[in-house]
Amino acid sequence: MTYSRALVRSAQLLGMTVLTLAQFVLTVLPSGVVVVAPGIAVRRLTNRWRALFGDWLGREIPVPYQPEPEPPRPDEEGLYRHDNQLYRSPRVPAYLRRVDWFAKDPALARDLTWMLWFPLVVVLVVPLGLPVAPRAVDLVARWSEARLRPVAGPRRSEPKRSERVLLAWARCGLLALSAVVQVVLFAVTVLCFALGFGLGLVFLIPLGLTHFRWLASLRREWAAWAGVTIEPPYTARKRPELRPDGLYRVDRSLYKTAGMAEFNARWQWIWHDAASWRDLLWLVADALVVGVVAGVPVAAGIYGAWWLALPWVWTQWFGAQSSRWYGALDGNRTAGLLAGIALVAVSFALAGTAVGLASRWSAVLLRPTAKEQLRRRVERLTQTRADAVDAQAAEVRRIERDLHDGAQARLISVGLTLGAIERLMDTDPDAARKLVAQARETSQTALSELRALVRGIHPPVLSERGLPDAVRALALDTAADVTVTGRLDGRPAAPVESAAYFAVSELLANAVRHGRAAHILVHIASADGLLRITVTDDGHGGADPSRGTGLRGIERRLGTFDGTLALHSPAGGPTVASLELPCALSSPKTSTS
Repeated sequence: MTYSRALVRSAQLLGMTVLTLAQFVLTVLPSGVVVVAPGIAVRRLTNRWRALFGDWLGREIPVPYQPEPEPPRPDEEGLYRHDNQLYRSPRVPAYLRRVDWFAKDPALARDLTWMLWFPLVVVLVVPLGLPVAPRAVDLVARWSEARLRPVAGPRRSEPKRSERVLLAWARCGLLALSAVVQVVLFAVTVLCFALGFGLGLVFLIPLGLTHFRWLASLRREWAAWAGVTIEPPYTARKRPELRPDGLYRVDRSLYKTAGMAEFNARWQWIWHDAASWRDLLWLVADALVVGVVAGVPVAAGIYGAWWLALPWVWTQWFGAQSSRWYGALDGNRTAGLLAGIALVAVSFALAGTAVGLASRWSAVLLRPTAKEQLRRRVERLTQTRADAVDAQAAEVRRIERDLHDGAQARLISVGLTLGAIERLMDTDPDAARKLVAQARETSQTALSELRALVRGIHPPVLSERGLPDAVRALALDTAADVTVTGRLDGRPAAPVESAAYFAVSELLANAVRHGRAAHILVHIASADGLLRITVTDDGHGGADPSRGTGLRGIERRLGTFDGTLALHSPAGGPTVASLELPCALSSPKTSTS
C-alpha cells in the first residue's frame, strides 16, 4: 500500500467514525421498540464495512448472521403460533420472528461492540500513526475484521482479562445511555398523564404506563451480564368474553362493541397490574441510580482519555497549540497526563463492579413480586399436573393397545393352536408336532413383545442399577460417542428417577437425530436437594422447544415434579441442556461403580 493511498484510507476511516456512531444509535434504540426495520437496515451498512475492509486486506470477511426465519405455517386449526400466542394472520408472528432473529443473533452484540469502539480506535490510532499510515490503516482493518467476522468455532475460550475489562466498560456506556433515554421516556409519560387526566384523552393513560416496557425488557436481558436472571413480571392479559346475548363482558362490565371491550380490558390489565407501577418507579429511580453508578466510570474514562491524556500526546507529537486548561491539571500538562491515565485506570477497574450493581439494582423493581411468583408457581403446577394426568391416560391407552394388538392376540393364537394339537395328538402326531413348534415360536414372540413393553414403561436396568448405570446402558445404544460422568450417593424417588431417565433418553436421541452430534457428555450430580443432569453435545445447535414436541414433552415431564429444563443452543453449537429436579436421595440399593 502506497503512502498516498494510506492517507486517503485514513481520511475514510475518520469519516466513518461519525457514521458508525449514528449506526450504533439506530441499531440500539429501534431494536427495542416495535420498529425493528431501522436496525435491520443498518445491518446492511455493516456488511458494506465488511466488504470495504475485505478489499483492503485482500480477503473476504464472511457474514456471521443467522439465516432469516422461515415464514410461519398454520396449524391444523388454521392459526399461526409464536411462542405461546396464537394469531389468525401470519403477519404478526412473521414480524415477531424477524424481531427475534435480529435481536437474539449473537452477531448483533459483536457488531455493537465494534460500532462503539471503532471511533475511539480510529481517533487513537490514525492521527498517531500518520508517520506510518499504511501500518495504522492495516491495524484498524485487521482489528475490524476480528470483530466483524464469525466466531471461529462452536467453542470459544474464556475472554482475556483485558477483553473482559473493555467489555464491562462498554456495557457501562450502554447503561449510562439507557439512563439518558429513561429521562426522555419519563417526560413522555408525564405528557401522556397530563393530556389523559387533564384534557380527557384517556387512551393516552395506558400508553403512559407501557410505552417504555421495551426498555425495561431490554434491561432485564442486560442483567444477565452479571449473572442475574429477571423474569418478566407482567400478569396474563384477560380477553373480553362474548356472551350469548351479543354483549362483551370484561369483569363486571358489559360492552356493545368489541373495540370498546378490548380497550377497557387492556386498560384494566395495565392499571391493576402492580408491575406497571413498579416499572414506572423503576423508570424514575433507575435513571438516577444507574446514571451515577454507570455514568461515573464512563465519564472518568472519557475525561481522562480525551481531555487529559490525548491532548498531551497531540501537543507533544505534533506541536499543536491548545488552551491552558485543555489537557492540563492546574496548568501542568504532565500532571494532566498522569491524572488522565489514573482516571482511565480507575474507570476500567470500576466498570465490572458498576455493571454488577446496576444489574442487582434493576432486579429489585423489575422482577415479579412474591405474590406474582406464587401465583405463577401455582399456575404452573396446576398445568403440569393436568399434563401429567393427560400423559398418564395416553400412556395407559397405548399400553392397552399394545397388549390388545400384540401379546394378547398372540396368546389367543397359542391357545387355539394348543386346542388343535389336542385334537390331532391321536390322529395325526406329525401335524401336532408342527403345531407345537409353531406355538413355541408364537409364545417366544409374545414374550419378547411383553419385555419390550415393560422396558418402555420402566426399564429393568433402572430399577436394578440406578440412574447413572441406566444412562450408561442407554449410552451404549446411542449412535454418538457418549461419555457419562458423575455419581449419586443415593437413589431418587422412583418417579423422579424415571422422569430423569426418559428425559435424558429424549435429549440423546435429539442430539443424534437433529443435531448430528458426534460426541455427547452427560454429567449427573446431586446437591442442595436437587438432581442436576447436564447433557452437552457438539452438534450444529439451533434447538428450539417451540419448533418441536420432544423438548416440550421433556418440559411437561419434568414440570410434573416441579423440575426445569434450561436450554442453550446457539446456531453452530454446542447445545447444553440442564435438567433440575427437586428430590431427596435415599440410601443406595446398589453400587454404581
